[in-house]
Order: sequence, then structure tokens, then C-alpha cells
Amino acid sequence: MIEFIISILVPILGGLGVSEADVTTYVTNCSGYIYAILISILVLIVLLVAAHFIAPKGKRHLVRWGASLAWVLALVTMVNMVCYGPLYTNLSVVLNGGGTVSDEAKAASNEVIKKVGEEGMVLVKNNGLLPLSSDVDSMNVFGWASTNPIYGGTGSGSADTSSVVSILQSLSDAGYKTNESLTKMYTDYRADRPAATILGGDGSFDITLPEPTADYYTDDVMGEAESFSDVAMVVISRGGGEGYDLPTDMNSVIHGTYNVADEVSVNPANYAYTNISYTNNGDYDDFDAGESYLELSNTEEAMLDKVCSEFSKVIVVINANNPMELDWVDNYDSIGAVILAPGTGQTGMAALGEIINGSVNPSGKTVDTYVKDLTQTPYYNNIGAFAYNNVDDLKEAIAASDTAYEGTVSFVDYVEGIYVGYKYYETASDDGVINYEDVVKYPFGYGLSYTTFEQKMNDFSDNGDNVTFNVTVTNTGDVAGKDVVEVYFTPPYTNGGIEKASVNLIDYAKTGEIAPGESETVEFTINKEDMASYDANEIKVAGGGYILEAGEYTVSVRSDSHTVLDQANFTVDSDINYSENARTTDNVVATNQLNDYTAGNVTYLSRADGFANYAEATAAPAEEAYVMDDATRKEVEANSTAYYDSTAYDNAEDTMPTLGSDNGLTLADLTGKAYDDPMWDQLLDQMSFEDMSLLVNLGGWQTAQIDSVGKVATSDCDGPAGVNNFITGTYGTPYPTEVLMAQTWNTDLLYDLGLAMGQEYADVNNYGVYGPAMNTHRSAFAGRNFEYYSEDGVLAGKLAAAQVNAMATKGTYNYIKHFALNDQETNRCAFLLTYSNEQAIREIYLKPFELCIKNFDGTQIAVMSSFNWIGTVPACANEDTLTTILRNEWGFQGMVITDYDGSYGYMITDHCVRTGNDLMLGFSSQASNQLTNTESATLNNALRTSCKNIMYTIANSGYYTNTTDDGGMSNMTKLFVTIDVVTVLLVVLCMALVIVRYRKKHAKAAAEVAPEEKKEDPFIQGMEKVYKQFMTVLESVEVKPIEALGNQFDPNFHNAVMHVEDEQYGENVVAEELQKGYMYRDSVVRHSMVKVAN
Repeated sequence: MIEFIISILVPILGGLGVSEADVTTYVTNCSGYIYAILISILVLIVLLVAAHFIAPKGKRHLVRWGASLAWVLALVTMVNMVCYGPLYTNLSVVLNGGGTVSDEAKAASNEVIKKVGEEGMVLVKNNGLLPLSSDVDSMNVFGWASTNPIYGGTGSGSADTSSVVSILQSLSDAGYKTNESLTKMYTDYRADRPAATILGGDGSFDITLPEPTADYYTDDVMGEAESFSDVAMVVISRGGGEGYDLPTDMNSVIHGTYNVADEVSVNPANYAYTNISYTNNGDYDDFDAGESYLELSNTEEAMLDKVCSEFSKVIVVINANNPMELDWVDNYDSIGAVILAPGTGQTGMAALGEIINGSVNPSGKTVDTYVKDLTQTPYYNNIGAFAYNNVDDLKEAIAASDTAYEGTVSFVDYVEGIYVGYKYYETASDDGVINYEDVVKYPFGYGLSYTTFEQKMNDFSDNGDNVTFNVTVTNTGDVAGKDVVEVYFTPPYTNGGIEKASVNLIDYAKTGEIAPGESETVEFTINKEDMASYDANEIKVAGGGYILEAGEYTVSVRSDSHTVLDQANFTVDSDINYSENARTTDNVVATNQLNDYTAGNVTYLSRADGFANYAEATAAPAEEAYVMDDATRKEVEANSTAYYDSTAYDNAEDTMPTLGSDNGLTLADLTGKAYDDPMWDQLLDQMSFEDMSLLVNLGGWQTAQIDSVGKVATSDCDGPAGVNNFITGTYGTPYPTEVLMAQTWNTDLLYDLGLAMGQEYADVNNYGVYGPAMNTHRSAFAGRNFEYYSEDGVLAGKLAAAQVNAMATKGTYNYIKHFALNDQETNRCAFLLTYSNEQAIREIYLKPFELCIKNFDGTQIAVMSSFNWIGTVPACANEDTLTTILRNEWGFQGMVITDYDGSYGYMITDHCVRTGNDLMLGFSSQASNQLTNTESATLNNALRTSCKNIMYTIANSGYYTNTTDDGGMSNMTKLFVTIDVVTVLLVVLCMALVIVRYRKKHAKAAAEVAPEEKKEDPFIQGMEKVYKQFMTVLESVEVKPIEALGNQFDPNFHNAVMHVEDEQYGENVVAEELQKGYMYRDSVVRHSMVKVAN
């Protein structure tokens, strides 16, 4: 029976994003109740039939009614037990959430998103075509994507884009007519974009690029187009999404050989990363062998050939969240301008028409390096799916312990070390290893304007611990515009010494609008310690640590990472070792915490001798890399559900904390209190083990109500693209992708964006925000790059800090994510052992998180850990990153939540809370959520700390600072109390009516019976006792009648049906009670229906 129910529910709930493993878990957890309900139905049927034989004639309907109503009460009781038992975690988040974004907040969001589009679109090519001359009032828009652009991403970074400003609307608003015949051809070809979403029921991702083949562009079509306008726009789109990476070989996707699930997984139904499909547009392959998704398809090339052969004025719009190969734009003389316009959200696309007509001067800059050949990048051979091939028995053991396990144990090597993105290309160019122009199409930080600027450094001063200077930006052109001041530093490098890139972004600022001939001065203070390198290999620092090496340092102002505008030098006379005295921004000295288990047996790219080891370091993993060694296996086993031993982490010297005290405190009493205030211990003493277990385990888009400390239930939801609560169906304004946000290079604008976004969360009373995300664009193929800012951590960290600081003023607590090294989607939940040396981890992958935390000036903030493993330790249970670095070094005070707690064979609550991960983003429905080592003092203290971190964050959020406490009764409790009370009252009323009808029916017969023969019917006596017992039960659960008769009329408790003349009662006094009202505790369940005396 249970299997039958599961088979029915899986396809239904699968479409809503619920996995088969979760459906199985929930149904199995409810199996006892399901059987009880089925048995109760059978019992009811038996009683209804048996009444014909066991009850005397005339009383059978009493028995049947009584049995039926008793069954209703029993059913309601069981439904309550299910809903407040195994399904509570799911229902509570749905019923306790919800709200509406105000019109004022929507207007503010629309305005700031439009500004992001205006400052974030990047003009990367312009031969004078743009802005279009004023006499141009029409254009032909080619490319199917012109009718279905990419506005955002999928998964947690998705949003409702049904009413956004489109490309065609943007052009219309800018005064351009577009060729409707072309548009109709595209919409007739296909109306909707293929679904490539993590919420697909079968777990597949359709990344088809609909594009009419060349034969659609007949002589008639092109002739009409040329007559319509001599200007053409071509739109090329590429999307990405949560749960998959962009394929490097599209031909294998087309021919069905890309999916490796059956090869690597013992549970292929759970392994979806490579379950990607693509449908050709013609009778040929859209991609040839070896061509990636970030190249043009053959159909797109044919369309471009046709357009560029017919038109001499062509604008190309690259509507992609990932950096494509764009060398082809210079292969066509007709292409006069290229604009990068990644996901634009609600109103960001409005900027496109404004940039084309010149009413907006573009000022965006690239946030990634655009290379000509992605196959030649340092990371290319070390992204994707790599699975160990000698651990089949381990995989089987884990699969047996956890049905959600994805069936493989995998790895990925970050072989490029610190040389990520521009840091490799600039260094290799400076060292004479590459010819820069042959390799790089558009540098990091590159973007054109309709005017020209000059930037000059002035008043450069070496002040000991820092250097100060200002930059004068002068508009030397003819059009007003904004510019970005990009500040880089070049450290001294010793061949074979500590690895250092020759160009490193350290600060930046965007100017206001500068009129032609006018100037603006921007001031900078650069701390020297921010130029220190991390010596993970202990070349100079024993035990590892930051060091500012002696030598000459250059600070340069550049128009992009490659083009120097001005520079100045300073000298450090001797090494400054920050492992002896901590950097001023660190609470304690930073020393090696990770390198022993994260570096692995990997050869990392080194600058030594002109990147002499490039071929060896960047090669694909050798055969022996797929063989897991014994030491690694031991670590993996210990961290898996199959072998995890809670007692191994117990400390015999720990003492049990106080549990279940009655100190009379509520969480509201702690709002505004310091993290180390003694009152926290008093509050925590009031919690039981069960309270703590519930609070840490129930974190799926919510935090739990805890009565012992007066903590209210709260709602969290996805957040990188604005309010996105798919559980409650609450959605806000769709915000742009973080790529477009970052391309503004404007921290002030990101602060304004944070204010607008934060207000929307406040409007819907949802203060927990899963975002922003700030992982690194290590690879152009990462499916979730749309949700992350950049390949550079300084750019990302400063933008994120601005956004989070602004949102915090509205009461939100932002879970900045995904901490850390979650830089590809492939195998993210499949035991992905991510290997990197500690220098790269600290300087590249932790950098945006570090800057966001250290520059946060609010009180309430949170962190989301990542799915992947960091070396041989799951990120969600890594004490070195979650406690030592995040809390001890950086001073973070707040809670850490997992990414979605699907268990996956390693997400174990016991393990997480012991290491610094406080909250599980799930519904406490996994076997791995169960805390069985209840007498462990170590575990109890860990739970206590986690609860403190959660409640400290919540107590300082809008849930306590912006709202009024309602006594702790959640929306769900109010709803169920109302339903229960109404049900009981209806049952009592129905039974009373049955009894009254029975009495009336037998009154006449009873009157004819001699007095000595009259006896009270025992059945009636029984029913009256039942009625009294019902009333007793109501009283026991604090449901009590409202006293109305003779009391002063109060609209809070009474509903006046009419006013009557009654001398017995005074004016405005209840003279007659028509229907009794009831209260639950202090809440009115039903008002009394009354007549009121005049």
C-alpha cells in the first residue's frame, strides 16, 4: 500500500521539485497514520453495517450518526497528529509565510534595476555605429532570442519574469520601430524557451537554442527587412542554471553520449548533472564535435552570415551570463557594435534602447576575462565530472545507508592555484609567456564609452601602514558620462618563491556623471597588509601565514586589467610577517588550517621559470588520480552516513549544560543584547534537548517556533534575484543577475539596490534571505555563474558588502553563500572532494566572503555553507572554515545554515552542529537528522551554541525589531485551532440535532406510557455525557466559551445581530445570546452572536 501511494505521488510532486527520496521519506514517516486512517475507515464501515443488527429499530440512525461523527473526530485528531508530527516541518513553512510587496517598494525596485541596466551593460566594440544617428527610427531584430531573452537564472536565483521589459519593448520605448514580420517568424517557430531548470520533474535540463535555419531567411524575408531599415540587430543568448554546468562538448549532448550517470553512479536515478538534452534545429548537428555551448551554433553562424551579408550596420547583443568566445565579432566587417547584456531582471533591459539612441552613455565594465579559445584556459581540463574508480563497495555501503545518495564519490582539482582569470593572463603576459592579444579578446575591467576620459594619480604618499593618493578623472570627450577608477597592485616576485600574480585588483570606485571638460577627484587609502601574500607552503612563514615581502610595490590605475593609465611605487624595506602579529582586520593570526587535507596530491600551476610546469599542472587528471588512496578513503568513510560515529567526537571532559530551566525569559528580551551578554546563558538554560534538536533541524525556508524561549516561527526564502518563496508562492520584483550588478562596478548603486530589495522582504515579513551568492567564476562553464559576481574576489566582496549592509537596515539577515569553493555544479552533492592549496583558498575563493564579513556594519548576518567537500571534509561540517577562519579569525557572529539538506550520504546534523554549522536547510525528515547520542555533553553543548547563533541572528532581525510579538502563536497554529474548534462544535451541534430529532420523534410515544413505566433512555444519557465530555476536552485545551449574556457589548468578542428594547438590561448590554462564542487562550475563535439592549 505504501509503495502504491509513493508511486502515485512521485510524478505529481516531482513536478514541484520534490525528489523521489523525499517523497519516500515523508510517506514512510506517515505510514503509521496512513494505516490508522485506513483501519478507522474499515471500522466505520463495520459499525455502519453492524448497526442494522445490533441496534434496536428506531435507534439505528443514532448509532450510525454517532459512529460517523466519532470517526470525523478521530480523523481530525489523526490529521492534527500528522500535520504537527511528520509533516509539520513542511506545512509550517507554507502556512506561516506569505505577504504582498507594496506598490511603493515595486516602484523603487523598478527604478534601481533600470539604473543597474544603464550602468551594467558593457559596450565592448564600437566603430562609431553607436549611438545611432537621430534619423534612424527603425531596425530589424534578428535571432530567436530577441523574442525570448535571458532575464535571470534558475533554481534559487530564479524569479518571476512574466512581465519584464523585453528587448523589443526597450527598443520601442527608445523610439525604434521593429520589423514585426521577423518577430512573428520567430514566435511562430517557437513561442517559449526550453526548460533547463532544477525543478524539472525528471531532473533533466533542456538547453536547446531555438533558431530558424538559413532557409527561413528567404529572398522575400530579407528583401522586406532591407526595405524596412538598413540597421540590423542580432541577439545571441546563453543561459545557465542551478544543478548543471554548460557542456564543453555539445555534439555529445546532441547524440546522447554526454550523460555519465550509468557509468559513475550506483544510483543513476539520483544523478542528474549530465542529464542534458538538446534538439537540433535542422537536419544537421547544431554543434560539431568538440564545440562547446559557449561557441556559436552552426545555425547561429548561418543566420549571422546571412544578416552580415545583407546589412552594413549590425549591432550584436550578447545576452549571456557566461563569457562566450567572441573572437568572431571581428570576422564580420558589418558588425559595428557589440553590447554585453546579461540577465536584466524586471526593467534592466530598458537600458538597451537608451544606450543605442545615446540617451544613456554606457559605463559598464567586464567582470570576467573574455578569452578567444576556452579550451586553452588553465582550468579547462579540470572541470566537470571526475569519479573515483576503486570505491564501488564504499558507494554501495553509502547507498544502503541513505536513499538520497547520488551514487558516486568524485573529485575536482583547482590546478591553476591563485592564477584565476586575469591573474594568469596578465602575469603570463608580463613574464613573456604569452602574446596577450592572441589569447585575450576583452580584458577584465574592460568597457567603452561614448566619450573619453583621462585619469591621473596625485599626492601619492607612503604612510607606513598604508599608502594614500587621489585620482583625478577628466572627461576629455564631448558627451557627459561616468568612468570607473580601477586600482591594481604589483608585488615583488622571487622566482620559485611565494606565488604572486603580477596584477591584482585592490580597490575601485565609480565616478558620478562628469560633463565634458569637467573633472572629479576620487580618494584612496590602501592598507599595505591587503597586499600581503599567503605563504601556505611555508617558504618563509613556519606554519603558514600572511607575509608582506620586502621589495618594490607598484600601485597602478588602469582602464582595465591590462592597460596602465598611471602608477606609483613604494618600497617595503623588510618582510612583515603577519603570523607573528595579526593583520588589523583579523581577530587572531591566520595560519595554515586547511592545507594538509585540501592540497591533495595535485601539481599546482607555478609562475616559476615562466610557468614552466604549465603543461603538467593543467593537464587532465592522470589515471592514478582516479584511484582513491587509503588515507582519503578513511576520511570519506568517517564523514559518510554509512560509517559516521557520533561518539568519536565526544570529549570526556565536557560537562552537560543546564536544560529545561524556568528563568522567565523570552527571546525578545535579548534583542539588542551583545553576543556575550550573560542573559544568553539564562535563556539557553530554558531549552530542552528536544527544543534544540527541533531548532537546528528545522531550517527549510524557516526557523522553528520554540515555546520554551518564546521564539516565533520565521520564514526564509531564496534571494539572489529578489523575493522568491516558491513554497508559499510569494514573489517579488525579479532582480538582475549578479553578473549585471557587478558590471556596474558601483558600490553606491549596489547599496541602493540593497535598500530596495530589502524593503520588498520587509513588506512580505520575510527577513531571512538566501543570498547574495559570491562564489568565484573559476570557469566560464559554471552553470551558476549568473548568481555570482565575478572572477575577482575584491570586486565581488565589496559589492556584496554594500548590498548586504543596505538590506540589513531593513531588518533582513542575509545568508551569504555558498561557503566555500562551490564553483561548479557538476557533482556538487556527489561527495565532491574539491582540492586546492590554502593560498588559493584564502586569496581567491574565501576573499569575497572575507571582505563581506569584515565590512559588514550591521548586527544580523548569516552564512550558507556549500554542498561540496573542501578536500576530504564536507563544507557543511568543516570546523576549520566554519569556526576557526569564519568566527575566530574574521569575527563573524551569526548563524551558518547548510545548503538544501537532502542528506546525500554525508549531510549529518550531529556532525554539522559540532563543527560550526548551526542550521539544517531541510525539514528534519532525513535519518541523518536524528540525534541519538543524547547524553553526550559535547553534542549538547554544540547544540546549545548552534541555538544561540540562530537566535542571536533572529533576535536582531526584523522579526523582533520591525514587528509586534503576538504571543508566539503562529499562523499555522491559529488556523488549526480554528479548524479544530469549529469541527468539534459542528460535531456537537450535529449530534445535538440528532438527539433533539430523536426526542421529538419519541415524545408522543413516551407521553402515552404510564409514569411508572417512564425511564430515561440510557442511550440519550450516554450521548449527553459525551456532549459534556466534549466540553471538558475543549476546556482542557484552553478553549473556553465567551461570557456574553448580561455583559457590556464588546465588538472584540460579540457580533450584534440586532438592537432590542429590554428593560431588564441597561444600554449597550447583551440582552440575548443567539450563538455562543469561543476563545483559544487570548484569541477569539468565534464571536458570540448577540442581541444588544438599547
